[in-house]
Amino acid sequence: MQNKGLIKLFAVLFGLVSAYQLSFTFFANKVEKSAKEYAKSNVTDNNGRELARFERRYLDSVANKEVVNLGIAKFTYDDIRDKEMNLGLDLKGGINAILQVSVKDILIGLSNNSQNKVFKDALAKADEAQKDSQDNYLDLFYDSFVEISNGSVKLSDPSIFGATKSLRDKINFNKTNEQVKSTLQEEINSSINTAFEVLRSRIDKFGVVQPNIQRIGTSGRIQVELPGAKDIERVQKLLQSTAELQFWEVFTNAEVIPFFQSANIKAIELLKGETEEAVEKVQDTTKSEDSIDDLLGDAKDSTKVENQKSLFTYLSPTFQQVSPTLGYAKLQDTAKVNSLLGNKEIRALLPKNLRYAKFLWDYKSFTPKRTEQNKDQELTPIIALYAVKSNRNDVAPIEGDVIADAKQDFHPTKANMPVVNMQMNGVGTKLWAKMTSENAGKFVAVVLDDYVYTAPSVNEQIPTGNTQISGGSMTINEAKDIATVLKAGKLPAPARMIEAEVVGPSLGQESINASIWSFGLAILLVLVWMILYYGKAGAYANIALLVNILFIFGILASFNSVLTLPGIAGIILTIGMSVDANVIIFERIKEGLNGGKGLGVSVDEGFSIKGALSAIIDANITTLLTGIILYAFGTGPIKGFALTLMIGIATSLFTAVFITRLLIDRSVAKGTDLTFNTNISKNWFKNISVEFLKKRKLAYIVSGTLIVIGLASMLTLGLKQGVDFKGGRSYVVRFDKPMKANEVANNLKEVFGTAPEVKTYGADNQLKITTVFKIDDKGKEVDEQVQSALYKGLQPYLEGVSYENFKPGFEKVNNGGGIMSYMKVDPTIADDIKQAALWAVLGSLIVVFLYILLRFRKMAFSIGAVVAVFHDVLVVLGVFSIFYKIMPFDMEIGQSFIAAILTVVGYSLNDTVVIFDRIREYANNSNSLTANLVDKALSSTLGRTINTSLTTLLVMLAIFFFGGDSIKGFMFALIVGVVVGTYSSLFVATPIMFDVAKRKKKE
Repeated sequence: MQNKGLIKLFAVLFGLVSAYQLSFTFFANKVEKSAKEYAKSNVTDNNGRELARFERRYLDSVANKEVVNLGIAKFTYDDIRDKEMNLGLDLKGGINAILQVSVKDILIGLSNNSQNKVFKDALAKADEAQKDSQDNYLDLFYDSFVEISNGSVKLSDPSIFGATKSLRDKINFNKTNEQVKSTLQEEINSSINTAFEVLRSRIDKFGVVQPNIQRIGTSGRIQVELPGAKDIERVQKLLQSTAELQFWEVFTNAEVIPFFQSANIKAIELLKGETEEAVEKVQDTTKSEDSIDDLLGDAKDSTKVENQKSLFTYLSPTFQQVSPTLGYAKLQDTAKVNSLLGNKEIRALLPKNLRYAKFLWDYKSFTPKRTEQNKDQELTPIIALYAVKSNRNDVAPIEGDVIADAKQDFHPTKANMPVVNMQMNGVGTKLWAKMTSENAGKFVAVVLDDYVYTAPSVNEQIPTGNTQISGGSMTINEAKDIATVLKAGKLPAPARMIEAEVVGPSLGQESINASIWSFGLAILLVLVWMILYYGKAGAYANIALLVNILFIFGILASFNSVLTLPGIAGIILTIGMSVDANVIIFERIKEGLNGGKGLGVSVDEGFSIKGALSAIIDANITTLLTGIILYAFGTGPIKGFALTLMIGIATSLFTAVFITRLLIDRSVAKGTDLTFNTNISKNWFKNISVEFLKKRKLAYIVSGTLIVIGLASMLTLGLKQGVDFKGGRSYVVRFDKPMKANEVANNLKEVFGTAPEVKTYGADNQLKITTVFKIDDKGKEVDEQVQSALYKGLQPYLEGVSYENFKPGFEKVNNGGGIMSYMKVDPTIADDIKQAALWAVLGSLIVVFLYILLRFRKMAFSIGAVVAVFHDVLVVLGVFSIFYKIMPFDMEIGQSFIAAILTVVGYSLNDTVVIFDRIREYANNSNSLTANLVDKALSSTLGRTINTSLTTLLVMLAIFFFGGDSIKGFMFALIVGVVVGTYSSLFVATPIMFDVAKRKKKE
């Protein structure tokens, strides 16, 4: 081998750089461990929120302090945390979300809320079409508009886009529909860019280490990844808040109660026949939060009576003491209250002075504390209702565009009470002085995104432009976030979360622990096997393997790549491929030695292109192509898997070929006797001669039977589609005792309307609950309502777990119950994900077909390889269809499954290409392929095929049994795929290739 010195230098330098980059992860983990210990020493009740607060306090205190001194360089904690390896959500916890900026709302805004019937009908039709279409919203709206208008009205009409303030200089009445559409597209792109910049500004101020935000094409979708975020509720509000600040005059309860009483009577009529067991409620709602649940709780005592449902079933009005608070409702009942108050018949009862009343909820719900008075009642989150004095155009007297600056501060007289101080510009100062003058002795509401943050009493005119938001229970973080969204700017349209994946830090830590165990065991099994099989040569391969692992992690750390659970699976799969390269080389060397050639000559031949290198390169390129397609079409964890797979292919090729060669050449130069086997393995797979092709008819029958059974199962039982393919919400909930899935499903049927899918997930005290409840509802509060309903349905099994602790995020201490992880996928994006997955599989097959055709120059080879791949995919799908109801782990068809399928494709092709390469070598480019020649090639590679498959299986079984619950289905697909792929390489791909070649020859 030439240039040994250069290869040694490169390997040493690369190894040192990798170790240097990984050292930052070690030091960062050390500091973060100290932070956890500090938090635990300061929190006595193991409250997850408090632990996070003290942990953050410790890390903030050392942020700019020197924590590492290498002599030649010194680093603060801020320095090393920017250089440490990024962990994905499944290992670190956090949130990964896709936000959809509403193009519909942008169009409505650009039209100045046009009431033109054709315009509104076109929007409605576009909404309906979007459910089943991949086209962008503007195209759907345009097609609908052209169809409905039928030339009667143009988009440039003054009642639509022709006379609006924002488009006056760009659109006139003479513009054609196509020209207006082009202008609208430019405005939409500009609005989405603005939304992206506003969200990025907010995220930068949020304080999460290594956040990621990126646009997804031109779809108006923005992906946000915040690994390590624990306060999930806070993140969701920050991302979805449009920052529309308004100041309104407020109606008091005294002004609104008469209307409520009339509305209650009308509601009884509307809800006729709907009854419930209710408690007799005391109507004094001026009590404190500690006792307010007396009014809303369902007491289990003799006062229960059968009541006809009404408005007051869901809303408890405030009758005493003049207040801006009209009443309180349970969080899960807010949708019902909104529905009743928005009903046309009830709105018709509004007196003249309340005609334009706008009912708004408080920005924050609260759960009352347990007291002697409510000890037997169900404590659920409740929220206050207000009414502001809106008008015909629903335009606030003062809006957020007058805010010049905003910052979090503390109340001047109430110690430690966080507030948001705002400074208005000149216009705002005059308007604020006028409003406070006219409302002295009354109430004024500060509203952000249609939620009331505070409704203080105005004592006197405020002539300066200074004002303050100071909600009674506002936290410091909430005050900071309000200031952030006000300063970062207003989103041009609401950004709705159409996909979200949340993993709690407790589950993340468990995944890390499981990954370390499985990864360590997998490596140990491989190391032991290689020494057992190849002796000293196996030890050299092991050294190369360990160097390969160092290189992979070093590259990931150097480029700030994200390591996920599927990424770890990709690394372990790479280990199998790295071993495969050494196995191919060692088997060729053994062939040379068995043929009477010297050790030096055999080693040269083994590492040559004519020897093993050709097969290794072909096999790695096919897998690399699979990785590229996965990376192009995948998202989140799938990209992580593809990235580690591609990096691993490059590093394993270098280490297996060059590092192993350096070690073997050094041993040969010293005169060491290398046999490439041990006393145990020396007679394994020796002098094998199997007539594979004679068994091909039997193999066709076996394969055909398996495929027919699988297809029959798919047509009858179907496949269990994951949330990411069908839409819905999926929660992993942990309890403090073993649970019965059927019993829980029946309990949840009461709160969800239909029974959700409930299945044991890993341990018997952990359930995965999947529901489509309210998945088509689009309000920002819907996620909270569904979560609240879930908590209510599970309360009988959550003894002592408050709603706050039940929510995802923050550490679940002492095995406390609650949501460990959560996933939501809107049906509209689920269709897109499914389509992308289909293209990924088809694209992979096409690319591989073309590569093999180009490499082997014969159609028969390509057809054989692709038929074998189709065979493997169908068998794996069949297995998942037959067993998904039986297996005690998830066997869902989703993005991870598609990644597994493509990996199986890559592995199967890897195996097939090695065999085809040997057949081509034996044929010596001859056009004649005999059965004897093919059987001889298959027999000669059988040792390598079984050795590689066994090694890969050992690795995968280690991850399957000792890895995290979330990866079991993924690994099961790979295990089935490896077994089937090994079989198909021998009994499907090669026989099909032989039969096709034979037919071609006859023709």
